[in-house]
Amino acid sequence: MSKKQKRAATLAELVAAMPSPAVQESDGRHVHPPVTAGGFTDADGCHWRLARGPLDPRRAKRLAVDADMMSMGTHYDDRAGRWLPRFLAQAERPTAWAEARARFGAADLPIHEAYEFTADDGRVLLLIETHC
Repeated sequence: MSKKQKRAATLAELVAAMPSPAVQESDGRHVHPPVTAGGFTDADGCHWRLARGPLDPRRAKRLAVDADMMSMGTHYDDRAGRWLPRFLAQAERPTAWAEARARFGAADLPIHEAYEFTADDGRVLLLIETHC
């Protein structure tokens, strides 16, 4: 009986397995980005919960059109003291999706991964996170 060799992890899988960077607050606590934290509360007070991800590129493509909101990356808001996605206007979505799609599973950096979040009121958010 032959032994099955383990497949070597791709660069994308290795990067995805790395913990996301946390910001250390002045009081010593760490604030994690939305994907690592499993959710976030946006500037309007709406709570978004991580529903699934990383997504298959086909599902992400559908959500780029159908989701209520779309975000390309996150930034740390010093005033709010948390990581917040940068929501895209409807007109920005096609360009953002084309950029992200070119980077899904790419061997070069940056690498994009898509995640689906749901709000308490049923809205859906496509968040595309970039790993460097």
